[in-house]
Amino acid sequence: MTTDDSRTAELRTRTSAAFPALRADLEDLVRIPSVSNAEFDQAHVAASAQAVADLLRGAGIDDVQITRVGTGRPAVIARRPAPAGAPTVLLYAHHDVQPPGDDAHWHTPPFEPTERDGRLYGRGAADDKAGVIAHVGALRVLAQDLAVGVTVFVEGEEEIGSPTFVEFLHAHREELEADVIVVADSANWAVGTPALTTSLRGLVDCEVEVAVLDHAVHSGMFGGAVLDAPTLLARLITTLHDDAGDVAVAGLVHAPDPTVDYDEAAFRADAGVLDGVRLAGTGPLTARLWTRPAIGVIGFDAPRVASASNTITPRATAKLSVRLAPGQDPAAAMDALRAHLLEHAPFGAQVTVRDGEAGKPFLAPADSPAMQTARWAFAQSWGTEPVDIGIGGSIPFIADLLDVYPSASILVTGVEDPDSRAHGADESVHLAELEKVVLAEALLLERLAGS
Repeated sequence: MTTDDSRTAELRTRTSAAFPALRADLEDLVRIPSVSNAEFDQAHVAASAQAVADLLRGAGIDDVQITRVGTGRPAVIARRPAPAGAPTVLLYAHHDVQPPGDDAHWHTPPFEPTERDGRLYGRGAADDKAGVIAHVGALRVLAQDLAVGVTVFVEGEEEIGSPTFVEFLHAHREELEADVIVVADSANWAVGTPALTTSLRGLVDCEVEVAVLDHAVHSGMFGGAVLDAPTLLARLITTLHDDAGDVAVAGLVHAPDPTVDYDEAAFRADAGVLDGVRLAGTGPLTARLWTRPAIGVIGFDAPRVASASNTITPRATAKLSVRLAPGQDPAAAMDALRAHLLEHAPFGAQVTVRDGEAGKPFLAPADSPAMQTARWAFAQSWGTEPVDIGIGGSIPFIADLLDVYPSASILVTGVEDPDSRAHGADESVHLAELEKVVLAEALLLERLAGS
């Protein structure tokens, strides 16, 4: 047995011994309904921050503070200085969660952690309280053997778009500065196959309003000569894609296709696609999901069916969400989307576009020393080489981190898997995979000490 194998076996044994307590800590975190959406009780977010701070103190870090900037939600910063000559690693996660949605859609209560078939179910069990536990677990496993500087930054407002993130970074710039940043908020390729996330799509969204009348009129008296606003808005929305389902907005770019692909049957099962529904777009599934733009209607304002009257609706509004390929400038994408919507106004309807949020995409170098170290750590923990993946979702704050710390290496690691259902009902984390994540992060921190 080589020295590396011997040390991995020792840390694997330590991780196994530590994991029952880590699981219990995760369950305690899940029981706190730390929804950062302003419509929910923010006392729970404060309680969640306190629980995270207590866990970090218990993991051997003495310098722990709960802080916020302006109206932001509470974040936790825990720091242990680097020994002379050693690098500092920033470990990121977030303790806030999405609203649970309709409890009736969950098989068990969303804030009562429940194990079924090796998975722990509950809101935040995967996204991203598992990320918190990955960091706490790695610190516990290494204990006094920790030979790098560590700063743990656990945010409290990621699920509402991190509105004070940039302000927070500047307010705590020196405290958060690091050589390597590990963001534990992504997914692995599959149960049994780890992944490193090397690309993330960016995001812009907007509201588009179509107006045809200055007031509602009787549909019998005026119908036939004037089309209602919902119909015209629907016609405008259909121009965003071609007949194959590919995005048809000029100016939205593609990145190169990934080197791995997603089995269509597996994708259908993972996404819950109904029988008979044809998938949209052309090319590899992973390209459609990771490296090409996607446009969806995520909201629609028009008369409700229950209160509808026989009138021609004068105005209708849709909210559009656009995921951007790596390499796309969000401002240029918003300009392209706005131009398309205005140019395709149906039947001369008045179209108004109101800009919303914007977030930059992310593309990581695949061969940096930190990335190579992470590949080794993941391969040691899982016993199989990690896969480089993209994520169709957006984590705009990663680009913000690079703006503030341009020389840092950023690693985006996974605590989820394709069946985790983050943001949805029956969110869960695979417990055996989480144990491997803890071990991989411990191995990563140990190997970085010598880099």
